[in-house]
Amino acid sequence: MSLLDAARAVRENAYAPYSHFKVGAAVRSASGEIYSGCNVENVAYPEGTCAEAGAIAAMVAAGESELVEVCVIADAATPVTPCGGCRQKMAEFGRGNVPITMATVDGASTEITLADLLPGAFTAAHMEGK
Repeated sequence: MSLLDAARAVRENAYAPYSHFKVGAAVRSASGEIYSGCNVENVAYPEGTCAEAGAIAAMVAAGESELVEVCVIADAATPVTPCGGCRQKMAEFGRGNVPITMATVDGASTEITLADLLPGAFTAAHMEGK
């Protein structure tokens, strides 16, 4: 299964009764395994979970800690970029050259690297030398 297929399939499981905006995400870990996640809303905004965060949590729960590719899909006119918080989460587990594919259910897509998506990311290197 491709990353896009995994993201497309899990998007159908999204719990989005308030926004009706379903998002699916899939990450490929360094081992080659694919982990997926969907957005899960909560009536007490902003207590929901983004699809990207769910996919990363599934990867970490499986004992892995490095992602090498990401795909996000939503039903929008143009490909939707991950939110700022998810960009930082991806930077925690991926290097700058990680490709991020953003797609629509209608087939449009665009790709960008993690470094271009989050320039100047806050990293563990900022914590060194305290």
